[in-house]
Amino acid sequence: METIKAIAAIWLLLFLGDFLSTFLYHVPEHVFGKFHTVVHHGKNRSFLHYAVLTRNPLVLIDGILGALPYFIFTPWLWQLSPIGTIIGLLLGEFHVVWRHISILEWATPKPVQTLCNLLFITTPERHWQHHRNAFAAYGDIFTFFDPPAQKWLIFLRWLRRKFRQANISTNSAS
Repeated sequence: METIKAIAAIWLLLFLGDFLSTFLYHVPEHVFGKFHTVVHHGKNRSFLHYAVLTRNPLVLIDGILGALPYFIFTPWLWQLSPIGTIIGLLLGEFHVVWRHISILEWATPKPVQTLCNLLFITTPERHWQHHRNAFAAYGDIFTFFDPPAQKWLIFLRWLRRKFRQANISTNSAS
């Protein structure tokens, strides 16, 4: 029973964290903000170079904002399974580092690639697609978040245009 609770805590932490991070931080930041895109998607912004070697504090802030949704559920999941919660957080952090190694000419081994595809897990190669095109390949951990994230992105961009049009109308009427 404890094993089932641990697996449930791991799954819930990764699923809910990725969902909230994608839809409440990552996609809106691409539409309304500049912070994430400057830190994470600017020219020559590899994780290794930009985060580790330059020790830029903005990268740390961006990382905290992206990770915050995973920690929101920690108190509840801890009650379900402390070990599952810890493993989930460690797996989430491992995945952050792993998906950013593509700059090192990494090639995911075929068996791992196949397993990741079956489990809808983002590989470094897929994540690097997002680095090259900030409007593609959403879902930091799970690839199945990409289609709804694309719809959310379109809606938020439409909303931003409407706000800008309303502001232009208000300002020109003044």
